[in-house]
Amino acid sequence: MSSPKEAIFEAIIVSQDITGQPHVAPFGIRHREGKVHIAPYRPSKTLDNLLASGKATLNITDDVRVFAGALTHYPCWQLSQKDDAWVLDSALNYQQLRLSKVEQDAVRPSLYFDVTKTCILKPFQGYNRAQNAVVELAILISRINRIPLQEIEQTITTLEIQINKTAGERELQAWQWLCDYLKQHKGIK
Repeated sequence: MSSPKEAIFEAIIVSQDITGQPHVAPFGIRHREGKVHIAPYRPSKTLDNLLASGKATLNITDDVRVFAGALTHYPCWQLSQKDDAWVLDSALNYQQLRLSKVEQDAVRPSLYFDVTKTCILKPFQGYNRAQNAVVELAILISRINRIPLQEIEQTITTLEIQINKTAGERELQAWQWLCDYLKQHKGIK
């Protein structure tokens, strides 16, 4: 019998550079042995920030425009600083993280963080299948140079069903940003 697979949770990581400027990026995170595990690909501004500062804020939001906007350069969010945390205005909750361990790797190092503070801000309203579709496309777009374009386009065809059936205004806007980004990548005007 194979070992159980660890769940990956999609979140927004806000790191800061050495000048204190925040950087917003979507990340899949895991919970391992009581720690938050993040494994950014190299090169990565987030990785540089995390290694330099040793801290981050993990934001959970149901506003998928943040996922799409961070990748497509549409900064559609507001951030505020609460204590030592950078918190999205749309955050449902957030955790302050402190780096405790680094496992080096030439392609994708593993960073482990202790949670130093957790704050719950708003109730979770439920799942929307279009939100899932946007997050899935955002993940593919974040790997646009690692995944064949044909595979991304095939996945879009499947995900569009969820968009057409369940998307609200926020999901439609995020979806459009990601599709426009893909067109630009392909050189389509």
